[in-house]
Amino acid sequence: MIDLKVLRENQKLVADSCQNRGNPLDLGPLAELDVQRRAVIATADVLKAKRNENSGLIGKGKLEPEAKQALILETREIGDKIKAQEAQLKEIEEQVYQTAMGIPNLLHSSTPIGLEESDNVEVRKWGAVPSFDYTPVHHADLAEALGILDAQRGVKLAQSRFTLLMGLGAKLERALANFMLDLHTDQHGYLEVFPPLLVNKETMTGTGQLPKFEEDLFKTTEGLYLIPTAEAPVTNIHRGEILPEADLPVSYCAFTPCFRSEAGSYGRDTKGYIRQHQFNKVEMVKFAHPDESFNELEKLVGHAEKVLQLLELPYRVMALCSGDIGFSAAKCYDLEVWLPSEDKYREISSCSNCTDFQARRAQIRFKPADGGKPQLLHTLNGSGLAVGRTLVAVLENYQQADGSINIPKVLQPYMGGLTKIVKDR
Repeated sequence: MIDLKVLRENQKLVADSCQNRGNPLDLGPLAELDVQRRAVIATADVLKAKRNENSGLIGKGKLEPEAKQALILETREIGDKIKAQEAQLKEIEEQVYQTAMGIPNLLHSSTPIGLEESDNVEVRKWGAVPSFDYTPVHHADLAEALGILDAQRGVKLAQSRFTLLMGLGAKLERALANFMLDLHTDQHGYLEVFPPLLVNKETMTGTGQLPKFEEDLFKTTEGLYLIPTAEAPVTNIHRGEILPEADLPVSYCAFTPCFRSEAGSYGRDTKGYIRQHQFNKVEMVKFAHPDESFNELEKLVGHAEKVLQLLELPYRVMALCSGDIGFSAAKCYDLEVWLPSEDKYREISSCSNCTDFQARRAQIRFKPADGGKPQLLHTLNGSGLAVGRTLVAVLENYQQADGSINIPKVLQPYMGGLTKIVKDR
């Protein structure tokens, strides 16, 4: 949630940020609510001053009995009016709060301005795209021919956008996850956690999935939500807590299934393993000092890049424009991996600095080392990586003319020394 003080005192900044996101915001109702709020506070202050004056006169004991009784009755009436003003103020502030909950984070000044994906800015590329002397085969066709992916049985077991991995397909998915976790914990300094996959409303609200994006979530009959990303539970680990400044940055990583309804994506990526209702992901989350959060964002991106570099998968880093950036993010980079069958790069990781937006919603603060007042810290998150999409990239970039798949060297120890996936005849 954005700072209510900023919302009240710098509405142009908020309006411009929303405009640049492609979501114009009419702040007129908010401005009117603020006028009402100030008027209620002013009225309450006058009434409180009068009540204090009356209480002083009553307390001195110099009034005639009749005058004293009249003043007591008047003071009681004033108290009732103050309660009414306070109730009205509470109602106004709740309206402001609920409106603010639907306003996206303020964009960082370095976020490119644009309205759609084509306005994203390429920051850098890594690796040479592979060349083939044949037309590259789609990962779904490769995997089904090898007997390691079964889309039809996935649908039979659940519905569309669910897939069954089998044999070496399941082992490759597990190998990728273990490789990523080992890299982040052993070399990048993250503490591994395994959070609940079902979380409450407060958790989803803390990271910004609620109330705005409820249609994208799966909800149980008990009111819990299946996590769309480990960002939700991991960021909320410290909800309502105050961390010592000396502990920052705090870095966690988690491997979890993720569940998304994919509302609004019908007809997109219906073939294969790209867009699923259930998928696995290794998530990185950081809690950082506000002065260091953008440096930590660059480190976070570098940690995600290292996964792709060790897998020797060509990719590019894109700075997302204002119209393509997520609701909670102030600045975001996407990593896009090369997919030969599509002859283009596809998203495999998003790395975001959410500044104090999530921390304000979840009340996550730090205590300055100098003993000052607790302050909101900054939260960051990034995929390190989406495991299923990494599997797709390995299948497509390491495919051979005979339909087999070479296994990247860094994964071979996780595959029991196996160097190639071939059809089991």
